[in-house]
Amino acid sequence: MSTHSVVSNSITDGPLWKGLLRFFFPLVFGAFFQQLYNTVDAIVVGQFVGKEALAAAGGGSAVYANLLIGFFMGVSSGATIIVAQYFGAARNVRLSRTIHTAVALAACAGIVFSVLGAWLAPFSMRIIGTPESVFAGSVLYLRIFFIGMLPMFVYNMCAGIMQALGDSKTPFYILVVGCGANIVLDLLFVAVVKGGVAGAAWATVLSQTFCMVLSLLKLHRLPAAYRLSVQKLRFTPSELSRTVRLGLPAGIQSSLYAVSNLIIQGYINSFDTDVVAAWAVYMRVDGLFWMAVSSFGVAMTTCVGQNYGAGKIERVFRATREGLWMMSAVAVISTLVLWFFGQYIFLLFTSDAAVISAGMHLLKFLVPFLITYIPIEVLSGTIRGSGETFKPMIITLLGICALRIIWLVAAVPFWHTIRMVAASYPVTWIVTSVAFFIYYARRTWLHEPGGRAHLDGRLSSPAEQPEQ
Repeated sequence: MSTHSVVSNSITDGPLWKGLLRFFFPLVFGAFFQQLYNTVDAIVVGQFVGKEALAAAGGGSAVYANLLIGFFMGVSSGATIIVAQYFGAARNVRLSRTIHTAVALAACAGIVFSVLGAWLAPFSMRIIGTPESVFAGSVLYLRIFFIGMLPMFVYNMCAGIMQALGDSKTPFYILVVGCGANIVLDLLFVAVVKGGVAGAAWATVLSQTFCMVLSLLKLHRLPAAYRLSVQKLRFTPSELSRTVRLGLPAGIQSSLYAVSNLIIQGYINSFDTDVVAAWAVYMRVDGLFWMAVSSFGVAMTTCVGQNYGAGKIERVFRATREGLWMMSAVAVISTLVLWFFGQYIFLLFTSDAAVISAGMHLLKFLVPFLITYIPIEVLSGTIRGSGETFKPMIITLLGICALRIIWLVAAVPFWHTIRMVAASYPVTWIVTSVAFFIYYARRTWLHEPGGRAHLDGRLSSPAEQPEQ
């Protein structure tokens, strides 16, 4: 009997929209609880400490944290793609080697990022012009946050592996438990112990450590053919090379969003504290939408990866079409909810009238454009699932990062308003979506190195025959 029967999977068979939704909902709820980690930090410090602490925990420090986390998660997506393809093709030897290589990579990267992040925290906050009123708190929050890179990286890698195997429920359950722990610890360290932004950061580190332990235990209970074992943790050169080759462009692509957000944060910091705090809160409110689209991007990558590995190319295109319709509906619903109820969400973070007013000004300008971002996430998820990650990185580099910088340099100095800074988002979403549609329609990504041809070469090697 196939060991795959142990892992529930309906992505390569049956109605695609049902398979995508069955996989998507645990992902989006999991992303919701992942978002709650930093959001709870911002809510607790905003309510119990003040708007300066809110700006420290939710402003530039959060953007830097997202930059490095996004980079590593992009790199780790290389392993996720390979795991999905090997799982879809039933190649357990390669699958086991990839899983152990991926977890070893996460552990090593976590240690390196912890050291570098803590060391560079003051410099990082200086170069984006962090106001003195929130500088010390931002540096402190960032340094403690980076101490937790090891458990955060290992947990996210383990979650990606489980999702690539078709199990999106377990990472969700683990996140629910971890988020509950984070809420309790936040209230304890900030509201009771009066630990301020440091208390909020330590709460996140401890809860992420708990999630890491639970995830490792889950991978240790996988079918024996590809079960995680401490004795087998090592770098397999061929799988490490392919993981980096596929994941590095995805990591750079993910980081480009954060880099552009850092540049925008520098412009935001030129306004007063109310606007800085309003922007920090808006990014949290806005995150309710982004967690949905990014989760669907993961679902698309996994769905395409497994179907691509199984040679079911027509299902790849059907999944993309259905994904575009489904996520467009999500964008419309999100726009309506945020437009009419955004003010009440802002009240969770702060009762300051000036901050809420500035935040709602931003929200009502930006949310009508959310639907223009949908093709970027769905199409890039499809293309990455096939094994092509370099071209999506280039499209994102030019369409998101470069164009956004050009807009900020060319337009903002002449119209120095918060709305003009915010306009850099819809302008770049529209241009980049068009570029992805053009590249997707050409279908050259189906035949790129690292795609099906490369996978077939690996599957036909003598070392794989014992798996039959």
